[in-house]
Amino acid sequence: MTEAKKVLRRKTLAKWLKESILRLGPTFIKIGQQFSTRVDILAQEYVDQLSELQDQVPPFPSKTAVSIIEEELGGPVNDIFDRFDFEPIAAASLGQVHRARLKNEEVVIKVQRPGLKDLFDIDLKNLRVIAEYLQKIDPKSDGAKRDWVAIYDECANVLYQEIDYTQEATNAELFASNFKDMDYVKVPSIYWKYTTPQVLTMEYVPGIKINRIKALDQLGVDRKKLGRYAVESYLEQILSHGFFHADPHPGNIAVDDVNGGRLIFYDFGMMGSISPNIREGLLEAFYGVYEKDPDRVLQSMVQMGVLVPTGDLTAVRRTAHFEERLAAQRKEKEELAAAEAVVGFKQPLSKEEKIAKKKQRLAAIGEDLLSIAADQPFRFPATFTFVVRAFSVLDGIGKGLDPRFDITEIAKPYALELLRFREAGVEDFKKRWERQNQAFYNLFRQADRVEKLAQVIQRLEQGDLKLRVRALESERSFLRVAAMQKTIGSAVAAGSLVNLATILYFNSVRMPAVATYMFTAFFSIQVLFGLLKVKKLDQQERLITGTA
Repeated sequence: MTEAKKVLRRKTLAKWLKESILRLGPTFIKIGQQFSTRVDILAQEYVDQLSELQDQVPPFPSKTAVSIIEEELGGPVNDIFDRFDFEPIAAASLGQVHRARLKNEEVVIKVQRPGLKDLFDIDLKNLRVIAEYLQKIDPKSDGAKRDWVAIYDECANVLYQEIDYTQEATNAELFASNFKDMDYVKVPSIYWKYTTPQVLTMEYVPGIKINRIKALDQLGVDRKKLGRYAVESYLEQILSHGFFHADPHPGNIAVDDVNGGRLIFYDFGMMGSISPNIREGLLEAFYGVYEKDPDRVLQSMVQMGVLVPTGDLTAVRRTAHFEERLAAQRKEKEELAAAEAVVGFKQPLSKEEKIAKKKQRLAAIGEDLLSIAADQPFRFPATFTFVVRAFSVLDGIGKGLDPRFDITEIAKPYALELLRFREAGVEDFKKRWERQNQAFYNLFRQADRVEKLAQVIQRLEQGDLKLRVRALESERSFLRVAAMQKTIGSAVAAGSLVNLATILYFNSVRMPAVATYMFTAFFSIQVLFGLLKVKKLDQQERLITGTA
């Protein structure tokens, strides 16, 4: 299998995938649009084919589009517009776009595909069944879980809003208002007189798709700067306004040469909104990372609903403090090296002792991570689905613009600017107030704390409160013993059943013998799975303890 044959095979499979997605319809086209930006995940042949889903979806007949416009606007298109181009300039998953002239102004008219709501009803009904199934089988612990039905409801709500073009027009104007002071973002103006739930008329703003690298180079814009603008614009949407574009694939973001390269946003049907408590939690998380305060980060995660406060957070807290401890160890090591250089001081620990201490620290971290994985104290609000998706797409776009693109490095200065703004305002005042009045605060808090401690002791004595002490090594041992017991039980059952089946078969009792053999196969598979589970647990134990 030569490389040329592999490339040809990938091209064939990619074309089949694109055509299959087109046959499945709008819901699946949107999934394909998301993956069309992941140049770091998919081979280039798949990216090339899936990119056609962004604005090269087959259009529907122009006669149908004209009849929808005339019915919605209440008159012939030639009477409403000075010029109307019957050939569409673009077709997307939910509609297609025609150019026109209106009172000496160039406009575009977005027309919705016919029968879209009925198609959504069918697709989303099937997807809800999948969401309900995932909700049942998803492991739950301490109340933490991924709420698949809530994620489905959020997605369905956004998709149904997307087929109401009056809502899209409202979203576009709000988005434009949020970016009115930023000259690197352009949003087309809306013509409300010619806008209805199925027809949207807006300003014609041409541009080059943000993933057309050669065309962008010919335009002479700075691709690295464009990647930074894209990330900063999303941080502004999410952290400052709590209202963001939830479908940022390259078909919806273009670039022109105004102001050295300006981002043009299209298609405001899919928009996400973040509640004030989540937005404030995100800022608190940024602030906690900046201040190297793991407890503050954990508190912000609880505030956002990402971390379950009722769970056992000991392992999470210890892991969060790990980087802080590691930095302290590095500082200690540097100071010791400096002392050695000055006075010739020798390290008291041998090489073997150092290795043993390092293994001990890694084992402690491994235990904490295993405990976190077992308890699953994390959950994510449905809104985060769109936030993660948006930044995933942006990451793909950025890597296409600049191979050295790093979304975290671009986000860091913006986040620090927000944090400095907070420090200069109420947050800084609050810090100074707390420092100056800490003694006064503690004077009145101590009595309250003593009283609460007395209440806790009383509840322990009465049996209303139980103290839970975790021994992670014992938990892992019990888990392995339980897996071994189950495996041995399945092996005994399989052995007994195979004997019974053989006796029945030789006594010509064929049907019960076949049924018993099937049960034997089932228990044999359980034995295999049990052995694999025990092997996995042993590997985890070796990884945690650092043994070979």
